Amino acid sequence: MLIAKVCVNVTSNAVDKNYTYRVPDDLKFLTAGWRVIIPFGRQKTDGFVISVHEIDDSTTFEFTLKDIAGVFDDEPWFTPTMMNSARWLSEFYMCPLSQTMSLFMPGQHVKKISARFERVFKLAGTFDEKKFSNKRSQLKLLRLLEERGELSSAELKEHKILTSTAKILIDAGLITVEQRRILRDSYSQIKSLPREFDLTAEQAAAIQAIEKFLSAQKFQGVLLNGVTGSGKTQVYVELTKITRQLGRRVIILVPEIALTGQAVANFKAHFADVAVIHSRLSIAERNDTFYRIRSGEIGIVIGARSALFTPIENVGLIVVDEEQDTSYKQDKNPPRYHARIVAEEFAKFHDAVIVFGSATPSLENFYRALNGELILLKMPHRVLDNPLPEVKCVDMRGELKAGNKSVLSRELTELLRKTVAENQQAILLLNRRGWSTVVMCRSCGAVSTCPDCGLPMTYHADGKLRCHRCEVESIPPTICPTCGSKHIKFLGTGTEKLERALKTSLPEARVLRMDRDSTGGKFGHQKILDAFAAHEYDILFGTQMVAKGHDISGVTTVGILSADAALSFSNFRAAETCFELITQAAGRAGRADLPGKVIVQAYNVDAAAIRFGCEQDYEKFCASELPQREEVFFPPFCRLVKLIFTGKDELKTKTRAKEIAKAFRAEVVQNSRKRQEIFGPIPAAIAHLRENFRFVVLIKSEDLSSVRNFLRAHDLHRRDDVQLDIDPTTTD
Repeated sequence: MLIAKVCVNVTSNAVDKNYTYRVPDDLKFLTAGWRVIIPFGRQKTDGFVISVHEIDDSTTFEFTLKDIAGVFDDEPWFTPTMMNSARWLSEFYMCPLSQTMSLFMPGQHVKKISARFERVFKLAGTFDEKKFSNKRSQLKLLRLLEERGELSSAELKEHKILTSTAKILIDAGLITVEQRRILRDSYSQIKSLPREFDLTAEQAAAIQAIEKFLSAQKFQGVLLNGVTGSGKTQVYVELTKITRQLGRRVIILVPEIALTGQAVANFKAHFADVAVIHSRLSIAERNDTFYRIRSGEIGIVIGARSALFTPIENVGLIVVDEEQDTSYKQDKNPPRYHARIVAEEFAKFHDAVIVFGSATPSLENFYRALNGELILLKMPHRVLDNPLPEVKCVDMRGELKAGNKSVLSRELTELLRKTVAENQQAILLLNRRGWSTVVMCRSCGAVSTCPDCGLPMTYHADGKLRCHRCEVESIPPTICPTCGSKHIKFLGTGTEKLERALKTSLPEARVLRMDRDSTGGKFGHQKILDAFAAHEYDILFGTQMVAKGHDISGVTTVGILSADAALSFSNFRAAETCFELITQAAGRAGRADLPGKVIVQAYNVDAAAIRFGCEQDYEKFCASELPQREEVFFPPFCRLVKLIFTGKDELKTKTRAKEIAKAFRAEVVQNSRKRQEIFGPIPAAIAHLRENFRFVVLIKSEDLSSVRNFLRAHDLHRRDDVQLDIDPTTTD
């Protein structure tokens, strides 16, 4: 009898084991990796075959074995590499295997996707034109096929050739027809011509240093620390050329979907076998891309963090561009993985080189590089020796004293006016969306909050309050629901209010907003960036997505509003985030022949992150920040594990969290030779979500394996009332 161990595709942490099914005679071709239809409880669902075994027919089981009901695909979905990767993810992030295997599918629960096909016509042999002197349509088709080799049904229509004409020639044996799968690719129209230029000495040195590891086909981690505009992308391209010449494949990760189009254009200028993966593509498009990768048609995969989870084999190079970006962390749903960490582990699986690239590396990777865990390569100069932009900090306290209540300082307004007058372009960064940040009662201080999560709601110009976490909408109050006062005030500045201020102060300027509210659809980001790059607009403004990675030659001015806003957050990464934001945004200016100017607006102008950000001096910032991190025992000097306990009863939920914290102190802290600390429980940043109370317990550890052992011993990874997050980006 043939049996299979099947991982059931369900989301519950409690279902963290494989189930045994009998393989019927008509499915005896099954091996590990197939997606199957299985009866589970009272319903049928999908599952993944983990292994298949032949056993003696007399073997007895505790329960009557059920039969696998069918399959979804025409071949195993999971390759051995994908299976091993999913197992590692499940082990490291302590979540059910079903959750990690689902990452390698184009959607969470994807059933069989019907593939689209087209008819393709080809010549069967030679033909005598004399025989078609009175059959012009048939002769036209034969000549086209002779010239082009083949024509699809759609191309027949373009040339106004009837399918009946083709049928006559098919019946005569002069042409053949076959079915061919149509592979959907939204990025197929992006084409780019290669730009010829000499590599800088720094670029050439970086490529030479990495090439020996590519040739050796052994794992190696590299941190490429290059200032904005130093030409890191061209280094990636040259390394990709070397990797492809070695017959190996490449993964290029970017942190934001907004950066995908630019990356694709840069690589398509040199390579034809490029594919894109990200969450805004349709499931059908992702499925077709998986097919192209599996068939060997694709050698280079570009995309956001989900680009790691394709059926790509024989990978020789993985690039994590803007590696410091927190967008690489999946923290909303399990598995709560960090793509930077996963990418490095996958590089080890493939004996590949991984290159982490950034102008402002994460302190974790920079510290590892200083200690020799990563090779550190520096590119401190821009290409063509263009200077870094001139950066000036404006103290907004002085603006307020001078009577300027606008979100734009007088100096920034004048610089924008000059920029537009000289037919140049500007980018403005404001790390908020909407019209006003909060709606508050001036009498009692009550703030309009989301009924689901309790976070302040944001007021938009369409007259609605929105929660940017839960997407809940409501009408702003005219009377305070807490105290009955009519004194309702709209506080703060969002992108919509900035848009109004720009149109008032600079009516001659063509302004374009880019934030989550204005970038809906598959190519919302790209359409905005293309229009701005074509100089259809003078000023691009928006949230963090305008600050990352864009290379637009016409931009000479950058303004950073509320630069110190991040410093007010109770997050150990606040200073790092602030510094990165200033440096990355400033880097958008002066990337071509004209020099760049940057104005940073802040209230806390003396903060180290502001000062060193304006100086664009990463090493000074690190020298300031690392000792503080070491003193309070935060990464890179420890690893973090965050547990969020949830429950309907506030006291019981907090008590459960206290018991775990007490047990950890007794079992781990007191018995470990390495430093271990645990804090909490304290109310989470979102303390009440969908009728559940939430409490955080935070573990700091020099030995992550001992923490995992403790969590497993207490079955915390199997409980649905505990959210487990390894290497979280926030602590509350």
